[in-house]
Amino acid sequence: MYVRPATREDRTALPALHAAAVEAFGPDGYDVDQVRKWAKADDRSPDDYDVDTADEHFTIAVRESEVAGFGHVVLGAGEVHAVYVHPEHAGHGVGSALLAELEGYARGQGYSALSLQSSLNAVGFYERAGYERVSEGESPGGLAVVEMRKEL
Repeated sequence: MYVRPATREDRTALPALHAAAVEAFGPDGYDVDQVRKWAKADDRSPDDYDVDTADEHFTIAVRESEVAGFGHVVLGAGEVHAVYVHPEHAGHGVGSALLAELEGYARGQGYSALSLQSSLNAVGFYERAGYERVSEGESPGGLAVVEMRKEL
């Protein structure tokens, strides 16, 4: 497995990967209707993943010649926006490698801390990576989330 910056060509794999991850792992924190709305695979397109924005950094993990996961940090906000792993590649360190790369990138850009809104099913993953709970809230899409923060 290796991790690298995402390219425009990588974007074609991201909508299906995103939906597969939500459908596989979302039920660990949300009901069927919430997962369906969150996954909304038919509403996603490669254009939703703007890998060329200067203020954002997208990265992908490649495992067994496939895009196994992706991560996204928004530098202006100092926020990890996403870490998604395709269920066929879960449990192989893909999410941890993506998160470590995002943190290293942010650190290299001068950030000393990152925040994120964790889905309920991912709180344990982020806690194991050193993030601490700050508060509970709601995502823009209406899902319950846990606000978390980590000093880098």
